[in-house]
Amino acid sequence: MSRTLCHVLWIACLAAGCAKTADTTSPNAGSAAAPATESKPTMDPAAAKKLIAEGAPVVDVRTGDEFAGGHLATATNIPIDQFDARIAEVDKLVGGDKTKPVVVHCAAGKRAAKAKAALEAAGYTHVVNGRGYDDLK
Repeated sequence: MSRTLCHVLWIACLAAGCAKTADTTSPNAGSAAAPATESKPTMDPAAAKKLIAEGAPVVDVRTGDEFAGGHLATATNIPIDQFDARIAEVDKLVGGDKTKPVVVHCAAGKRAAKAKAALEAAGYTHVVNGRGYDDLK
């Protein structure tokens, strides 16, 4: 009897070791061959500064009063509360090419994130949230 029990336990251990289990803690769970993807930061002042130096248009989505208090020399002010109605102005800034880089910023990045999302929804493919004015000046 003990010999049979040993065989059963041995087979059970062997089967358990070969069993595939789902890894629910991994972001690629269930896809062993899933390609690794690079995550883009939500706000990237360093990338924004580089693009600005290369001539990318800058859209400052702060209020008119905030803009009047100080702004980047090349920035165009389109306050976030007017952004949807004035999104065509961004099209003019990039000459109609929605693949050209565009930098958006505000005071801390939250309003710029909304502008970035609106531009991406409109088909712009290279929009960078530079975070705040103080990060870019």
